[in-house]
Amino acid sequence: MKIGLDIMGGDYAPAEAIKGVQLFLEQMPDSSVHLLLIGSADAAAPYLSLLDAHQHRYTFVDAPQVIEMNEHPTKALKEKPQSSIAIGFGLLQAGKADAFISAGNTGAMMVGAMYSVKTIEGILRPTIASPVPRVTGDFNLLLDVGANADCKPENLVQFAQLGSLYSKHVFGIETPRIALLNLGEEEGKGNLLAQATYPLLKENEQIHFVGNVEGRDLFLDKADVLVCEGFVGNVVLKMAESIYHIFKEQRHVEDEFLNNFNYEIYGGTPILGINSPVVIGHGISHALAFRNMIELSGKIISSKLIDAFKKHFSEAVA
Repeated sequence: MKIGLDIMGGDYAPAEAIKGVQLFLEQMPDSSVHLLLIGSADAAAPYLSLLDAHQHRYTFVDAPQVIEMNEHPTKALKEKPQSSIAIGFGLLQAGKADAFISAGNTGAMMVGAMYSVKTIEGILRPTIASPVPRVTGDFNLLLDVGANADCKPENLVQFAQLGSLYSKHVFGIETPRIALLNLGEEEGKGNLLAQATYPLLKENEQIHFVGNVEGRDLFLDKADVLVCEGFVGNVVLKMAESIYHIFKEQRHVEDEFLNNFNYEIYGGTPILGINSPVVIGHGISHALAFRNMIELSGKIISSKLIDAFKKHFSEAVA
């Protein structure tokens, strides 16, 4: 399998991206992954010697332009066709890459995905999903975490289906439990969106819906997939990140559960609902995050998740 990696994405590019590639190649010597490293040849030159022992496992693709974090996504993609993000999506669209990863401009990644590989037929809106640590040592899946600030009930129902399929095929959970993130456990609680979504989830026979969960249940083993609109999901995700920063980096607390709040251990968040695997990394990603984004992309490809999405939603349309 071939995975495209934007080495110019992120605050510490390209050094940390290339170090992440080195980690992956050293720790996964038997992997079938061949990496397409997309970026500026001049910027990458000082670091490529780190990969001298693995030259047969990657191909460098020169991309002289870079989309900066503060640029307008659509405008930047049009004006910078030789950027690492634009070229990455071009390779994905042409079938020359099986997945694409970037820790660069999130908006450009979303726009690029929508305009290149496009949304799977039957899906109203793609969503971004993120693991959330729970006290049992594994993870819940939270979605949406920022792609869709305003949603309709039918969007949340599809997020539930996407999350269920992802948990089954990538996390290996045979029958994922789906919950609606709400301000009370009782049916009928919540704002208009939550009240309208609950009966649709309850009636849907394609998922295992277990009802509402509250914010205090976020880190518990009450459900496997937690569904909400992107506004709430992004606030929750950023709050979780701040917990890690305060207790780990400022107060130097050592705790196994707390360590799982480190976003670098799962690397990035996949865009679910599009025709090819795309993983978005945090802008402050270091080597470990890039290494884990590559591994996650490989798991998504191997699991044939996209085929499962297409089959599920084609049957729903029929």
